[in-house]
Amino acid sequence: MSDCLINENDMARYVRKTLKEYFKDLDGEEPCCDMYDMVIACVEKPLLEMVLEHVGGNQTRTAEMLGINRNTLRKKMLQHGIA
Repeated sequence: MSDCLINENDMARYVRKTLKEYFKDLDGEEPCCDMYDMVIACVEKPLLEMVLEHVGGNQTRTAEMLGINRNTLRKKMLQHGIA
């Protein structure tokens, strides 16, 4: 049994579907920005928000759950405008 509660296939399928729609909406135009950063930002902010909510705003527990340093968490929170 996997330790991962998120079904990776479902997550990958959702990302593929969303990107396919994004490219369709571009209608032949080139993307205006760095796509990697755009996708990471779209996923990272709600991830941080939901984990913070789950642990009642405890940044130390959030960082532990995400497997990142607390200072890294604080930096990412500032980047995304999360108080």
